[in-house]
Amino acid sequence: MISPVLSPQEIRLAELAAGRPDPILTRHERANRLVSRIKGAKPVIDVERALYFTQSMEKTVGQPLVLRWAKALYHVAANITVYVTEDQLLLGRVGQPGRHGILYPELDGDFLDLAVASLPGRSGSPADISPKDASLVLEKISPFWKGKTYHEALSQSLPEEVFNLTYADPAGLNSRFIVNETSSFRSSIQWVHDYEKVLKRGFKGVAEEAKERLNDLDPYDPRDQAEKKPFYDAVLIVIEAISLWARRNADLAEEKAQKESNPQRRSELLTMAAIARRVPYEPARTFREAIQAQWFTQLFSRLEQKTGTIVSNGRMDQYLYPFYAADLAQGLIDEEGALELLECLWVGLAEFADLYISPAGGAFNEGYAHWEAVTIGGQTPTGEDATNDLTHLFLRSKREFPLHYPDLAARIHSRSPQSFLWDVAETIKDGSGFPKLINDEEVVPLYVKKGATFAEALDYAVSGCAEARMPNRDTYTSGGAYVNFAAALEMTLRNGRLTKYPNVQLGPLTGDPRSFASFNELYEAYLTQHRNLLRAAFIQQWHVNKLRATRFAQPMGSALNDLCLKSGVDLHQELVPEGINLGYVEFIGYGTVVDSLAALKKVVYEDGRLTMDEVLLALEKNFVGYEAIQALLKAAPTYGNNDPYADLIAKDLDRVSVEFCQKYSKSLGIHNDIRYVPFTSHVPFGRVVAATPNGRVAWFPLSDGSSPSQGADREGPAAILLSNFHSKNQDLSARAARLLNIKFTPKCLEGDAGTQKLVEFIRAFGDLKLWHVQFNVINQDTLIKAQNEPEKYQNLIVRIAGYSAYFTDLSRDLQNDLIARSAHESF
Repeated sequence: MISPVLSPQEIRLAELAAGRPDPILTRHERANRLVSRIKGAKPVIDVERALYFTQSMEKTVGQPLVLRWAKALYHVAANITVYVTEDQLLLGRVGQPGRHGILYPELDGDFLDLAVASLPGRSGSPADISPKDASLVLEKISPFWKGKTYHEALSQSLPEEVFNLTYADPAGLNSRFIVNETSSFRSSIQWVHDYEKVLKRGFKGVAEEAKERLNDLDPYDPRDQAEKKPFYDAVLIVIEAISLWARRNADLAEEKAQKESNPQRRSELLTMAAIARRVPYEPARTFREAIQAQWFTQLFSRLEQKTGTIVSNGRMDQYLYPFYAADLAQGLIDEEGALELLECLWVGLAEFADLYISPAGGAFNEGYAHWEAVTIGGQTPTGEDATNDLTHLFLRSKREFPLHYPDLAARIHSRSPQSFLWDVAETIKDGSGFPKLINDEEVVPLYVKKGATFAEALDYAVSGCAEARMPNRDTYTSGGAYVNFAAALEMTLRNGRLTKYPNVQLGPLTGDPRSFASFNELYEAYLTQHRNLLRAAFIQQWHVNKLRATRFAQPMGSALNDLCLKSGVDLHQELVPEGINLGYVEFIGYGTVVDSLAALKKVVYEDGRLTMDEVLLALEKNFVGYEAIQALLKAAPTYGNNDPYADLIAKDLDRVSVEFCQKYSKSLGIHNDIRYVPFTSHVPFGRVVAATPNGRVAWFPLSDGSSPSQGADREGPAAILLSNFHSKNQDLSARAARLLNIKFTPKCLEGDAGTQKLVEFIRAFGDLKLWHVQFNVINQDTLIKAQNEPEKYQNLIVRIAGYSAYFTDLSRDLQNDLIARSAHESF
């Protein structure tokens, strides 16, 4: 029997199973020690942030919101416990030692008491909490927030028909997973700060600008005094807060140094303390100071608010490179020393678990999902290729670091150097799902079309799952609706009802599908249901935008945004002058809907091989006893095979959706564009949709992103790219990210020939101007064994939806979804 070709990750797993040490880890001693203390650990909830934030908010009722937020952050900074982690070279953490998560009662304080009790035992992304801290939540934190949270205000504001499509219970605690609001389980959608500003100017420079603008306000102007003055006061308070917190970390490091018996560690601690006394208030001077300043900034951002997908790291190979190059030239650092500092940063990222308290949030983000995207490559603001030595060091670090942190994203463009693409391809071949690729050839023109300058668009950073941000031009932070269009399909076949909710009329009465004489009649009925869900999503978003400005503020994040600091307006306000507001509506179940419509068109209306009555009966029975009908439906043309039959349906669905967004976004005052980025929502969305006419069984995950339905792509990976290209309406601009998953076997990418094929495939992806693609490189047998023997595969990392996670941390439904995806053995 011929042994299968294994990915480097699979080889490492085999070595570990045989009891042999990982040779890479033995070369990275500090990282190995740090990782060993947290790997596989269940996160523990630290309540200090929630407690001190709540204490301050109780005392400032009636004051301007942005000022209250800044005062609350100062109270947190002054009182939260600071720690020095053993072996770490960086200071700063927002929770107790080990893996931890923190609470944001301003989001979910109305049901925080119930959620905390269930977190330790829940199946997806569980977390422990001590009895003492649980009591603090119940007695000191949650009571203040009852009746004051954004979640309560939103659920109470929605019209009845929109509420019924959004929530499945009167209190709005459980999602119906049809028109799912996402704004209540994070304060902001994905975000990227202008870290370069902190490194070059320090918060001292930002404070000086804020003071100047504060002094320039007209003392007689009511708006200046009522709105702008509190904003600038808040900026100054929050800058003092982060500076105080850094100094407290420095004090502790010095205290530890005095007691340290190891001379090397004593020296490290004193250096750490000296750096923390300087940054992030003063500008950074060295590579190490720059990393520490960046780390303090992103950590304090986590104290400030819950950012969806965790705040991203921006273009690290660009803003860190001047410090790296200067230190190399002066002999202050070498490549291995820089790598060690990066590994300390990656461990810090891994220690923080982004916990979703609400059931819907947890279902969207399985496996402790995280998207703290580190962006590499791409172009400079003047259009030159941006790759440098640090770009390649990040790729090396990703291949050698044993955890799925950080989330690495590579920007590619038509002139990306061969050496860069080769290094990217070799990293993808490792098998852990990194890096994901974002295409300048699609993103930059779209952003220019939406109002950015070329320099701003060329300097975008990947943010979150598959999105992008222009840190000083983007100003929109509200979460958008996730829409289950497979539910619209089922409602078409059940006259506005779903099998999951048989007693609720959720959609319009579009008639008995048996009465439809042609596919066009069926399709028009579907579009009626489709547009009804879009209508609900836009009405929901109108309420979201109005309410969030009254519930959330982010003075530190606003201080780092040029437009906010210029205008004296917080980022969470509905309108920041000169800002570009890029929102979205999520299309969930694209491939499922396309393939189902194609099957009905072909098998029922064109070939007449089945009647609608026969199809409906097979769906009702979940194909049990009707396997021949299921096989016939599955044999119909499907999306993902470069087949115009299915791809034209896909393109029309995209056009209908984009045109709706283009027309009605104006009423919202934003670009509320169609996006295909599900995270893991296609799994819980599938749990409310019965069997569908593409042969999918009831409650199985829907197709994800703009990827084909599971197992439906039969013509190879090039055909997947072409179906994506042919289904996109390039003449319309109300479109955003499209997430695309492709799975290869290691055999397909074997050796240098395999690397070159992957490089050529990446170039084809770029030429087709597709937004995003990511890869799993793994043998199907490995996934099946990992599901059956999880104790042997605790270290197996797989790519999900814009992030990677341990396979054994995922629900069985999501594991089955990954297994069911086609594994391509050739190009």
